[in-house]
Amino acid sequence: MAGSERAASTGATGDRLKEGANINKSLMILGKVISALAQASEKKGGTILIPYRESKLTFLLKPYLGGNAKTSMCAALSPANVNYDETLSTLRYANQVKNIKNQAKINESEADKLIRELREEIDRLKTGGASAGDSEEMKSKMQEHEEFMAKIESERAEFEAKLSEQRKQKAIEEEKEQMLKTRPQIRNINQDP
Repeated sequence: MAGSERAASTGATGDRLKEGANINKSLMILGKVISALAQASEKKGGTILIPYRESKLTFLLKPYLGGNAKTSMCAALSPANVNYDETLSTLRYANQVKNIKNQAKINESEADKLIRELREEIDRLKTGGASAGDSEEMKSKMQEHEEFMAKIESERAEFEAKLSEQRKQKAIEEEKEQMLKTRPQIRNINQDP
């Protein structure tokens, strides 16, 4: 989305003028979203409504602007005197973008997180130096963790096997339904057999 914000300077008419107006509207709403995200980043408490749904552009950019992503913005400036106002507004726009802070999180399930944490603790216990008195306690704790991890892994494998079996059954049922729809059938519509 680039171009002059001033319709008069572009000399656009007809459809091009409408298109430019729509682009400016989308950019204005994007500016509102960026402003709201910058305020939300500065403000710790309370919730601020981010107007993502006001424009198709902002709705499409929602996961990248305020979501779990790292986003960068490139601002184009003009050194010409006639574009001074546009350059200044672009710099203000970019400055607000700079104030947005996203907290990226690792996408993992609770089971994966627990397994990762248990493995880290087991590795830490294996490599960490302990006194002779703590040695037996650590060994028993490690044994418990390993048994628990094995249990979780087996439950996970069992669940995945059941899930794949259900998917196969569903695919078979859908195939049967499709066959019934496409092939001729004989049905007895009389109640008397």
